[in-house]
Amino acid sequence: MTKNLTSGNPLKLILSFAIPLYIGNLFQQSYNIVDTFIVGHTLGIDALAAVGSTGSLNFLILGFIGGFGIGAAVITSQRFGAGDYEGVRKSFAATIIISIGLAFVMTIISALCAMPLLLFLQTPEEILKDAYYYIVIVFWGIPTALLFNLAANIMRAVGDSRTPLYFLAVAFALKIILNLVNILIFKMGTGGAALATVIAQLVSGLSCILFIKKKMPVLNITAKDWRIDFTEVSRHLKLALPVAFQNSIIAIGSITVTYALNRLGTAAVAAYSAASRIDILAYLILFSFGGAMTTYAAQNYGARKYDRIRKGILHISIVAIIYSIAIALVIYFTGNFFPAIFLGWESPQTLSMARNYLIICSSFYIFLSMLFIIRQSLVGMGDSVTPTIAGIMELVMRIFAAIILGNAFGFIGICFSNPLAWAGAFIPLIIAFFIRMKKLLKQDFQETSG
Repeated sequence: MTKNLTSGNPLKLILSFAIPLYIGNLFQQSYNIVDTFIVGHTLGIDALAAVGSTGSLNFLILGFIGGFGIGAAVITSQRFGAGDYEGVRKSFAATIIISIGLAFVMTIISALCAMPLLLFLQTPEEILKDAYYYIVIVFWGIPTALLFNLAANIMRAVGDSRTPLYFLAVAFALKIILNLVNILIFKMGTGGAALATVIAQLVSGLSCILFIKKKMPVLNITAKDWRIDFTEVSRHLKLALPVAFQNSIIAIGSITVTYALNRLGTAAVAAYSAASRIDILAYLILFSFGGAMTTYAAQNYGARKYDRIRKGILHISIVAIIYSIAIALVIYFTGNFFPAIFLGWESPQTLSMARNYLIICSSFYIFLSMLFIIRQSLVGMGDSVTPTIAGIMELVMRIFAAIILGNAFGFIGICFSNPLAWAGAFIPLIIAFFIRMKKLLKQDFQETSG
């Protein structure tokens, strides 16, 4: 089930890897979308706002977990591309050991801080209780999220982006069933939606681990592989933690946006929550292109095929730009149709706010597409510093838009937080990319001519 990405047509390989990754990401994002849809249509707009108001906190913690899994798996992928299969197993073992400690620490801290964080964000009193029930259960389920991210990213590191998709599909179906049962039959409210997510993550994670044990011998860890030294752990942490913190830095900016939205009232929170779900679905394929480039760049970097990295980035960038223009036009000409899927047609003001958000953000998808591709390619090549700097730039620009523009222009000002953040992050990434590629290609030329 493994796949080597160091030979063959670059664009074909990237797309064949990205499409299952996209569908898998779609299922993962749909966890929250299912919550939004079912909660909004069964428990009402206040419950919808409660779930939406926890989005930035959810991203803060789970984004860290996702970033950690991606960063740690880069080393596994580089070694796989280089044909170092003993190194692949040692990398997997080191990631497991680190993940166990990470799960324990993050779960305790997050669960204890859930209510203080909601209060700090000035969550409206009428939705505070429902928001807490939802997010505290999600936080207690951090080990299940970490389990799946660990297993899925390791499988993708050795070229298998399809198998995690199959298990996610099963988990997604289970999520829908449990959501309806918990909310409609057991009357668990927003907490029932969160519990359904945790159980679904557990099922998908355990399924991946069982598959690895039975079908992927390259990842079957032996007693020798568990002898991990400090250097091996340090090597993984050096790459994984900056990528994880980068996601959390971005999430802090989202928390600032949530703070600004809460001051505008429930209608603004609901509009932004619904529109952001649609926004994520619209650019999710671009995010998946970036995810594919992490593995593609890492394997080719390990194999020292630097020109293939350049060609892959060029080819997928053309596809991403074409898609970005097309989806922006679709959003513009469909009016309130997509926001109404989540919000209904009863509140024209909320629908109008959601549509404005979507039009503003989609107009800048070209920048976002390049941001994903360049950032994840740099991560695949082992650069965790530049993406972190880009994350800080993203944080600064998002806080500026949320606080300064939000105070000056209200909801419209806050809508510009994403485009400004993307532009701020793109600048250091593109500079670092050209410098690094020039250096690698020069090195490649010298080795070839020598």
